[in-house]
Amino acid sequence: MTPYDRDLDKNPANFQPLTPLTFLERSAAVFPDRTAIIHGRLRRSYAEFYARCRRLASALAKRGIGRGDTVAVMLANTPAMLECHYGVPMAGAVLNTLNTRLDAAVIAFCLDHGEAKVLIADREFSKTVKDALAQAKARPLVIDYDDPEFSGPGERLGALEYEEFLAEGDPDFAWKMPDDEWDAISLNYTSGTTGDPKGVVYHHRGAYLLALGNVVTCGMGKHPVYLWTLPMFHCNGWCFPWSISIGAGTHVCLRYVRAKAMFDALADHRVTHLCGAPIVMSTLLNAPAEDKRELPHEVQFFTAAAPPPEAVLGAMKGAGFNVTHLYGLTETYGPAVINDWHEEWDALEGPAGAAMKARQGVRYVTLEALDVMDPDKVVPVPADGETMGEVMFRGNVVMKGYLKNPAASQKAFAGGWFHSGDLGVRHPDGYIQLKDRSKDIIISGGENISSIEVEDALYKHPAVQAAAVVAKPDDRWGETPCAFVELKASQMVSAEELIAWCRQNLAAYKIPRHVVFAELPKTSTGKIQKFKLREMARAL
Repeated sequence: MTPYDRDLDKNPANFQPLTPLTFLERSAAVFPDRTAIIHGRLRRSYAEFYARCRRLASALAKRGIGRGDTVAVMLANTPAMLECHYGVPMAGAVLNTLNTRLDAAVIAFCLDHGEAKVLIADREFSKTVKDALAQAKARPLVIDYDDPEFSGPGERLGALEYEEFLAEGDPDFAWKMPDDEWDAISLNYTSGTTGDPKGVVYHHRGAYLLALGNVVTCGMGKHPVYLWTLPMFHCNGWCFPWSISIGAGTHVCLRYVRAKAMFDALADHRVTHLCGAPIVMSTLLNAPAEDKRELPHEVQFFTAAAPPPEAVLGAMKGAGFNVTHLYGLTETYGPAVINDWHEEWDALEGPAGAAMKARQGVRYVTLEALDVMDPDKVVPVPADGETMGEVMFRGNVVMKGYLKNPAASQKAFAGGWFHSGDLGVRHPDGYIQLKDRSKDIIISGGENISSIEVEDALYKHPAVQAAAVVAKPDDRWGETPCAFVELKASQMVSAEELIAWCRQNLAAYKIPRHVVFAELPKTSTGKIQKFKLREMARAL
């Protein structure tokens, strides 16, 4: 024992668990009257935001919800979703934000696997939720949410509406800090892998650090105005529901990503930051002239899908947006890597500039280590921009592990690093660049699509002998599934029929946009050569 360890122990005065919940507590105390949330005509101050989150925590606690209990939510980008990011963990519970685009069978799996005790569901998704509950073994308390900005169809499924449930709670509820910063704060299910989704568990410490990393790395400063185009169900909105409270910023909720609504919000509320997939850029750039607004200032736009084409980057800059490329995975709380731009790169034009923009970049300040490694030896590959390896992460913004799946967790953490499954190179200046995805994941509109899952659906058609699905570059979606199909002898089926077949078996965003009938290129051992198919897809 050194002199610095003797009689110098941790105690409540010098050690507190890190949790992003304190960000909201502080902003409500320091800036109680500042606008925290804008949603249509609704305005809520930080004092009101904090009080409603405490009401939610209190109401959950009165129902016996506490440490380690799962509260699932099926919500759009609404004030209720923001409140759940604070109120649920304030009760000690774990927030499971469900992907609103998934089908009932997958939602049922998530409810069962996560052992959901409560389900808060937006009325718009009532049909999917009703079907999921019919298939699930879990019997959560169902609470309906009626968003004033939604006027479409949908039925009540629970005994209580969200506002009625909040009325049961105490706005002065004395919520507790987590017993341990390693305690789970949220559960996110992966998409794009074979078999059942894996439950990625986040802890309070990681959420605190990644939220802080967003502010520092993305240069958010004081009182940012953030437009919600990124789904909050996706990696807890990359932790931005917690980030915005650090600088007492304003959340501008947006239920639907539509051009006019985005331009109006950007101009009227002087939005400073937003995140989104290529589809968001495409929607903005291709909007009718009457829907566009001149922006009073430059807006920071962060994207984490495939690098935007040079023409798109130029058009976004001309429209008033500065695009920055991020990279991460569900297992790293969302983006933990940024293409940190150097001023001298501004002089690069054409392919040289585009090449710099295409790189994924360097680690966040809150990520301890990032490298491209030999996946078997777990040692770095040469930083020559050519030698391929697997991108690996190490640090406090890496998940706790996969829920109830120790084998998958052990495999993911082999050698003391998190194995991303993404293949890339490291340039001499330390910046990494992805080259391929080891599991052939297709990222379309920010959503992960497993090529194997789409292939399985095609193989079930009686006329299909062989099928392979690869990513086809798309200016709007980033990538879309492109299917190459061999038919059985004497069988005939059209591309339209196969697409209709897939529509019966897959979520809408997973359906191939292109079907090509051709003999599939194979190796001498019969393995389909997908790299050749990718070349063919790019040429279509």
